[in-house]
Amino acid sequence: MRRVAVARYGGGMTRLIRFNKPFDVLSQFTDRGTTQSPRRTLSDFIDMSGVYPAGRLDRDSEGLMLLTDDGRLQARISDPKHKLAKTYWVQVEGLPGDDALAALRDGVTLRDGRTRPARARRMEQPADLWPRDPPIRLRKSVPDCWIELTIREGRNRQVRRMTAAVGHPTLRLIRHSIGDWSLDGLAPGDWQTLTPG
Repeated sequence: MRRVAVARYGGGMTRLIRFNKPFDVLSQFTDRGTTQSPRRTLSDFIDMSGVYPAGRLDRDSEGLMLLTDDGRLQARISDPKHKLAKTYWVQVEGLPGDDALAALRDGVTLRDGRTRPARARRMEQPADLWPRDPPIRLRKSVPDCWIELTIREGRNRQVRRMTAAVGHPTLRLIRHSIGDWSLDGLAPGDWQTLTPG
């Protein structure tokens, strides 16, 4: 995989990068698992030392991750108390109606409590969407569609649990943006240096 920009920094400058995490990659630099075969990690793609993920993205999810060497910036991005908006493109099973979208907007009750209100809308399949490897399993008898979901909290597997709670299991999950940062123009497996805002 390739990087989009080479980082050259002088002393004391905050480093921030955006990364388009592919499917089946751990959102950490080492695999601490007990499996016999090693799993792909951030170190398979990112060759910059001293940066750490600002938040996590599940192994079976794709899309935007931010990494930095600045602890305060890392906390501002990842800590739910800052309520930074995170927008996901979600391919779901079935065709969510107005009631399902309204439930997502109002907040749904999960095992660990009610979610905060979210933004939710139906959307067309994202333009220039890369194929997932491996592809998702589709059932010919069951339609699917895409929704855009924006949340301001970060519970474990929250988006998947929210769509399941309204009767539409997630088939594919891509994080498109975190705050003002997005993965626009960034291919899977690529990363790019940013100027912290």
